[in-house]
Amino acid sequence: MAWLSVDHSWVITFGILGNVISFMVFLSPLPTFYRILQKKSTEEFKSEPYIIALFSAMLWLFYAFIKTNELLLIIINSIGCVIEISYITIFLIFAARKARIYAAKLILILIVGVFSIIVLITLLLFRGSSRLQVLGWICVAFAVSVFVAPLSIMKRVIQTKSVEFMPFNLSLFLTLSGISWLFYGLLSKDIYVMLPNILGVSFGFAQLLLYVIYRGKEEVRRVDKVGPEVDTNVNVEECISDKKQDNYSSELRVEQIV
Repeated sequence: MAWLSVDHSWVITFGILGNVISFMVFLSPLPTFYRILQKKSTEEFKSEPYIIALFSAMLWLFYAFIKTNELLLIIINSIGCVIEISYITIFLIFAARKARIYAAKLILILIVGVFSIIVLITLLLFRGSSRLQVLGWICVAFAVSVFVAPLSIMKRVIQTKSVEFMPFNLSLFLTLSGISWLFYGLLSKDIYVMLPNILGVSFGFAQLLLYVIYRGKEEVRRVDKVGPEVDTNVNVEECISDKKQDNYSSELRVEQIV
């Protein structure tokens, strides 16, 4: 019985560690929203990362309630829901009309529509262990789809040989979060928590490796003017567009916590 006690202690340890790191990841967009509050405008920031993050937290919270005895999952995802709702509320207050309407539509489709369907299907069509299995695989499928998001950033780093849009601290904390929840799922024998974090940790280490390889090796691209036909305005617009896209990709990476 002693080994059971030790094993349970490690589950609690990794669960608490996962909660602490995930809480820090949830707070990572604070500078963005401080800027929004200061300028009273969402500028070019997107609502999708925070709405998807809320959907993810709600999904894992529902899973924890169905499984029962998952206090640590309930705590962090409850906190996540509160934080993401706060972000979304601020976004809706200061967003332009078009962005506000788009965000409202996405909330209705994903938070109200899709989540409600998942709840109804799992509660009405399944019973006992099969209910948990179906919900668990839904969580895995969504988590994997979110973890694929960093691929676009990694591709960008390799193409540009620059880690400018792949912040080291964010990559590090997301990797540590994935490791914590991976061991939590492994030790608690929860395959649904364990599986997506195997992918998350793999991508995390890949990003850290890219950071080590390309740090300080950023290419400085100089465009030589050849004749009067060079359109510098177009070049500037393309650079701005690329930067907005990379900023959005960086925001998208904080979505998946558990």
